[in-house]
Amino acid sequence: MADGIDVNGEVKEFLLKEFLPGEDPADLTDDLELYSSGILDSLATLKLVAFLEKHFNITIAAHEADKDNLHTVAQIVKLVDSKQ
Repeated sequence: MADGIDVNGEVKEFLLKEFLPGEDPADLTDDLELYSSGILDSLATLKLVAFLEKHFNITIAAHEADKDNLHTVAQIVKLVDSKQ
């Protein structure tokens, strides 16, 4: 949690709203594999990166917008925290 911001909660809220409407929030665990489960694809990744950059006022380089950094909620939170 950087600067009092619940990065984990806000990332999950975005993913649920944008890509998983109507799904049980409990199913979106911190270690759920977003690509292999079909939640994220190339277009969804672009939307996610745009959200992260705008919402958390960070810049994500092209080489960082990959499965190494965005494959799970935990990895996304780690990336955002490292940028703040």
